[in-house]
Amino acid sequence: AERVEKLGAGVMLKKDKPEYIKSAVIKVINSNEYKENSKNISKSFHNAGGAKRAADVILKIIDETQQHLSQDEEAINELEKVDKQVANLAKYMVNIGGYPIYKNTDVKYFSLGEEKFEEMKVQIKNAKKFIFMEYFIVEESYMWNSILELLEEKVKEGVEVRFMYDGMCALSLLPYDYPEYIKKKGIKCKMFSPIKPVLSTAQNNRDHRKILVIDGEVAFNGGINLGDEYINRIEKYGHWKDTAVMITGEAVKSFTLMFLQMWNINEKDHDDFEKYISIEKEELNASGYVMPYGDSPLDNENVGENVYLDILATAKEYVHIMTPYLIIDNEMMTALTYAAKRGIDVKLILPSIPDKKSAFMLARTYYSELIQAGVKIYEYTPGFVHAKVFSSDDEKAVVGTINL
Repeated sequence: AERVEKLGAGVMLKKDKPEYIKSAVIKVINSNEYKENSKNISKSFHNAGGAKRAADVILKIIDETQQHLSQDEEAINELEKVDKQVANLAKYMVNIGGYPIYKNTDVKYFSLGEEKFEEMKVQIKNAKKFIFMEYFIVEESYMWNSILELLEEKVKEGVEVRFMYDGMCALSLLPYDYPEYIKKKGIKCKMFSPIKPVLSTAQNNRDHRKILVIDGEVAFNGGINLGDEYINRIEKYGHWKDTAVMITGEAVKSFTLMFLQMWNINEKDHDDFEKYISIEKEELNASGYVMPYGDSPLDNENVGENVYLDILATAKEYVHIMTPYLIIDNEMMTALTYAAKRGIDVKLILPSIPDKKSAFMLARTYYSELIQAGVKIYEYTPGFVHAKVFSSDDEKAVVGTINL
């Protein structure tokens, strides 16, 4: 059996005055496509017009967008004075992942899907130029229908709206021709990697992101898809615990470009990227640093895992983790247990009511070794944890779409 590979994303926030900080956010964003991985990418995006054409398209998009993702030297120099270790992580991310770290960005944390849903509606109503949405799961539901009604209204007001969702939805959640239905409403719509009745390893590459970008000024990300279980309107596995973040400010640019990179993969004429990122800079009363980043099965770099390993390796007091699944390799097991053995308070929160029993049983096979090393494991008794969160030392955190 072949495993399904997923495109994940995240953002890291580092406070510039750790001693005054009570919380921080790192969230997960989009996939990365790198020049040196064109062979792998060409295999995955076969529907872009053949392997060679797919590779050429990806390389062209990277060239077009990379110039907009350069690191601000003032920001990285200031960060080096505050925390050399986090600055090194930021350098790794911009050099390998292609995503810079930003200042002048606010972050708002949502501890439940219901909270994010309400804020999404507010921000969509305020849209004036464009709305970009990219989601792993969307199903016809109160949540999605409520958002769709707002999107239709914005189209009538002249706002450009684009919606992209993963092709797995066509198996059971949406009709295969759903993009055509959405297009009739004036919304640009497409499926990422549509499922086709042929054998292909490309169908294992799924878009796991949950991104909403509005006017290049506001962006959402986290674990919450577009379905009623995510806002606890219906109950599938008890109470659904999920998280998300909304960012405003300069770091939104990375989300905008990540969406456009994916959207333009199979477009003949690429967007004018400058059009969507030329936003008047507004000075915010924001502290700390925000680093959007992405992970992808299309390259040989485990960016998401490396960020988690870095947090575990550099923690001074604690690392607290929420994850729906616990499917870890030897390197991650060593990192978790070593952190606990050297006195770090390592806590894991997992579901008590699973959505996938096999994954739940597999997670429990790791419990004994982790507990013996001093890792504390909790199960969320009201229901299912779908959140993907790392937080450490009241200084840094990750909220996103990358499971442990």
